[in-house]
Amino acid sequence: MLENSIWRQYNDENSFRGLLAKFCKLNEIDLIEDDKALYNALKTKLTKKELKLFAMDSANLGDEKMKSEFSCNDEELEKAKFKLYKKLKQDKVRLSFREGNTEDFDS
Repeated sequence: MLENSIWRQYNDENSFRGLLAKFCKLNEIDLIEDDKALYNALKTKLTKKELKLFAMDSANLGDEKMKSEFSCNDEELEKAKFKLYKKLKQDKVRLSFREGNTEDFDS
């Protein structure tokens, strides 16, 4: 289903649902039911760099690999992670992943 996605480049399974629920402080049952629609919602709310960072960090690739990939130092990587996870907790972002918001992301 999401075989060619950024997520699947770094993760063997479509395990983003549980992680997204965790970071957005939502119950998995409240998330958009269809994985493809949920992933599309995630793609619209994050930049490509943020999505890639989320995928790489979730795959536990290690800071050295991420620093190399994004050409940054320790401090810049920590700031990027902080910004990413802070963004996922914001109501305007996290509430877009709730069931009932699929009309914009079904494509």
